[in-house]
Amino acid sequence: MKIFVVIPTYNEADTIGELISEILALKLDADILVVDDHSPDGTAELIRKRMEKEKRIHLLERPKKMGLGSAYLTGFRFALEKGAEIIFEMDGDLSHHPQYIVPMIEKLQEADLVIGSRYIKGVSVVDWPMGRLLLSYCANRWAEWMTAVPVRDMTSGFKGFRREALLTLDFSKIRSDGYSFQIEVNVHLYRKKFRLVEFPIIFRDRNIGVSKMTRSIVLEAFVAVWRHFFERVFRRF
Repeated sequence: MKIFVVIPTYNEADTIGELISEILALKLDADILVVDDHSPDGTAELIRKRMEKEKRIHLLERPKKMGLGSAYLTGFRFALEKGAEIIFEMDGDLSHHPQYIVPMIEKLQEADLVIGSRYIKGVSVVDWPMGRLLLSYCANRWAEWMTAVPVRDMTSGFKGFRREALLTLDFSKIRSDGYSFQIEVNVHLYRKKFRLVEFPIIFRDRNIGVSKMTRSIVLEAFVAVWRHFFERVFRRF
């Protein structure tokens, strides 16, 4: 069973090395694909050095910062072309711990998409300010209700896909980025009758580097949820 872990990066030189080491330490034969958006801090150079010693590490370099959603799609295409049967996506800042990958793979025996969820068992978030935590929790419950997708953590960026599920997505029609990308993928797969399950994780806020969240990302997600709502109402999904 060929497994790929796709990690988009932009200025993750301080964390990507440790993350890669933790993934390689798993009792799992998985390839790692880093999609780097021309990080000025030398992230790509660190990956190239690791590639000299480990053939399971791959790097796709893009000419500029082009967005999280398109980075994932680029990584998904690469992994699918390489014959991956299971494809994971996760952040490069150590917020998502690799220890969950193995049990999430086990969950994929009964599902097409497994979501590393912060909110399936109460709230499992460490070191977030209360304001951001409340915003995230309420926004996710609102997105769940508006889209009618039974997922508590609609914006989670820690996911495992079966190949068959990703192959049904028309990548050319996915324009969302940031949180809205995660929502859009969930909506599309749920409406295509794939099985979505959540797996409880503990999410830790990054303690190195700067968060990539901006007002424009939040606004895009807000608009996207309304779009999915109207699609559901008028197309009767």
